[in-house]
Amino acid sequence: MPKVKSGFLARTLARKRGEVEAGRRARSLSDLAAAARDRPAARPWAEALRDPGVAVIAEFKRASPSAGSLSPDVDAVERARVFERDGAAAISVLTDAAFDGRLADLAAVSAAVGVPVLRKDFLVDPWQIWESRAAGADAALLIVAALDDAGLAEMAAAAAAAGLGLLVEIHDRAEAARAGALRPAVIGVNARDLSRLEVDVEAGLANLRWLRREAPEAALIAESGIAGPEDVWRARAAGADAVLVGEHLARAADPGAALAALVAAARDGG
Repeated sequence: MPKVKSGFLARTLARKRGEVEAGRRARSLSDLAAAARDRPAARPWAEALRDPGVAVIAEFKRASPSAGSLSPDVDAVERARVFERDGAAAISVLTDAAFDGRLADLAAVSAAVGVPVLRKDFLVDPWQIWESRAAGADAALLIVAALDDAGLAEMAAAAAAAGLGLLVEIHDRAEAARAGALRPAVIGVNARDLSRLEVDVEAGLANLRWLRREAPEAALIAESGIAGPEDVWRARAAGADAVLVGEHLARAADPGAALAALVAAARDGG
């Protein structure tokens, strides 16, 4: 594992390694792989983000470590169907306990919608790659800061074997250089520092502009800090092909209308 600064990410990675060990005792890798291979092929992930304008990935989350409880009683399938109806190009589902997430939400959402479904979690072991695909994920988040180079390569190889798309997430240019070794089809630029959980939108936009020049073939996703149409326009101007929106939709009185406004902004370009 890489040397991770103390803080939220370091604590989370330690917890995840314990969860993986417990999971292995409950279900073998071979069993997960068999279940994954019995599923239909994953829905195209990178292609879903290539629509004209900017694609909007709508995220289902009940809570977050930085914001606390957001939508504790919302049904995942009901919310996902609203997201699909109102224009989401893909749906992200938080499955980590720190976000009050559950793998069962992912499985239920995958069965209920036709757009690609992303597993948002902290993946540290190939066992989780196969777990993701067995549960119905079409893609999964891979955080560069959470893995060393050998670990990243191992996870990418497992994803290719499982037929699972990836969102390879970076926070700065050094991480972008490490991600480049994987030749990822989709790169996420997260404006949130995962050690302190602080958001720096301007730094995120600067990284997007730089990465657009360095990785012209990749689909780029702006993550964190998207709270309205103007944020979508700014992300598009910086080179984003898509935006991932979670807290804004979770807090909205009418999440469908909030999403529809973002989708309209993503199509008209400001």
